[in-house]
Amino acid sequence: MLTLKEFLANEVKPALGCTEPGAVALAAARASRELPDRSEIAAVRVTVSGSIYKNGMAVGIPGTHGARGNDMAAAIGAICGDPDLELEVLQGSSKEHVAKAARWVKESRVTIECDPEKRGVYVFATVFTPSNRATCLIEGSHANIVKVTLNGAIVFERPKQHWVDVSFGFEDDGFPEKFEDAIKLADEMDEEDRAFLLRGAAMNMAVADCGFTSEEECSSCGQCIQGSRFGAALMQIEDETVRDTIDIKIRSVCAAAADARMSGVLMPVMSSGGSGNHGITAVLPVAVYADYLGKGDEETARALAVSHIGTSYVKRRLGRMSPVCGCAIAAGAGAAAGITALLGGDVQQVSNAMELLLVNLAGMLCDGAKESCSLKVSSASAEAYYAAHWSMSNLRLRVPQGVFGETLEETVANIARISREGMKTVDRNVIDILDARNRP
Repeated sequence: MLTLKEFLANEVKPALGCTEPGAVALAAARASRELPDRSEIAAVRVTVSGSIYKNGMAVGIPGTHGARGNDMAAAIGAICGDPDLELEVLQGSSKEHVAKAARWVKESRVTIECDPEKRGVYVFATVFTPSNRATCLIEGSHANIVKVTLNGAIVFERPKQHWVDVSFGFEDDGFPEKFEDAIKLADEMDEEDRAFLLRGAAMNMAVADCGFTSEEECSSCGQCIQGSRFGAALMQIEDETVRDTIDIKIRSVCAAAADARMSGVLMPVMSSGGSGNHGITAVLPVAVYADYLGKGDEETARALAVSHIGTSYVKRRLGRMSPVCGCAIAAGAGAAAGITALLGGDVQQVSNAMELLLVNLAGMLCDGAKESCSLKVSSASAEAYYAAHWSMSNLRLRVPQGVFGETLEETVANIARISREGMKTVDRNVIDILDARNRP
């Protein structure tokens, strides 16, 4: 049986930048480690799934002051990435490394290819020098290195894992099938878990602070990114009666964090279900509302645990990568669960809140990671707040309708079916649109 501590270790981790180009950088960095001398690298070739391709095409890369894309991530990963840091692989990048990576991209020394037959998380990086060739394969989840070779010889291979489905990206790790059993994991929380969950909230709030601060206002740390500033704009609404409401506060904080992260701020966020934006949606609405209500550390941490569990419950049925926006749907449902728990809701009320969020936002499209993700993150965060309060007022859908089923399990299964079967060609169409835009 999976424990809370095991669950948090597997599914709630710090991540620097978008996890898709992060996985690309990690694969390139791990392959490069096998080379006798990184300075001799002549070329980097990376093959990725459609989901990795679309999510890494337009998103900011941490520490590059505006550079974007999987090719830059691969280049910097090969040049200076530290694979021991997993999804914080680019923590040590410098301006010199960024300039060198930009030259590599301009000189076409870095190639990113999309394999439409690969689903979920799939990154295969090959790094060449005049006399050596090293490879690294990441599959299933963003930091799951499964094979490394040097000149055709295997130097590392992870034992086969018990995947539910490799395209889903989740192991058969004992996570409960029924939500009422899954939520019981939160009752196992000890002091170590509590401190970890609260540290994640502080980490994500620090990124939101950067989203509120312009580059001109922050000359000391050099980390604040201008971004789209959707979150900051909400705090400039002239009507105080609107601006000071808690739902606007939640939306603005979540948008600001996503603004900074999608623009490439050199700060980690606490992820959830393998995604930093999922972590923003799952964590910050709960943390902001807990502060507003004056909740103590114990109640706040438990609500955060419920949010992560709810996020994972939905995510495990959608898959790590999906045509629908998991940041809004899976993590939004998690946030609804967490806020309801914060308000003292029972298991049924928590489930109802998740269902209200799910049937509201079902079908929201994932068209890649980029600045406009902050709009979806902020929408989901506010809807999570509303769903929680509707549920606590005993408002719910009474009979099956649309994708809404008899149970939470059935509702999630219906949405997962729409995503996996009904939207099979969505990623291919999104990629065609992105590729057409980038053609000369």
